[in-house]
Amino acid sequence: MDRPHSSHTETAEVRRPGKADDPATKIEILERDNDHLQAAITSHAVIDQAIGVIIAVGGLRPQQGFDVLKDISQHTNIKLRTIADHIVDWASSERMPDDVQQALNTALRRARC
Repeated sequence: MDRPHSSHTETAEVRRPGKADDPATKIEILERDNDHLQAAITSHAVIDQAIGVIIAVGGLRPQQGFDVLKDISQHTNIKLRTIADHIVDWASSERMPDDVQQALNTALRRARC
């Protein structure tokens, strides 16, 4: 059944009375968003550190460092952030999973060509 045409435009979002405008709900949403942003900042910092290690070890330019990191992630099917963690840890502990080490060596050879 057709509804009569209204002069005001409707939004795609259905508003629940009291829920969306509730201060406690707004605070909860803001805290969740803040947590996500903090996680993104931390993740970005680790990725930047890993790129720095790759640049230093491989004698590469920054974009090549990121490309190597991405290449390792794709060839090992391990998340980029996890690969970055392994590489940053490797810089101080000199330990890295064998599959990641092999992928790093291969990616560095490809990047230098």
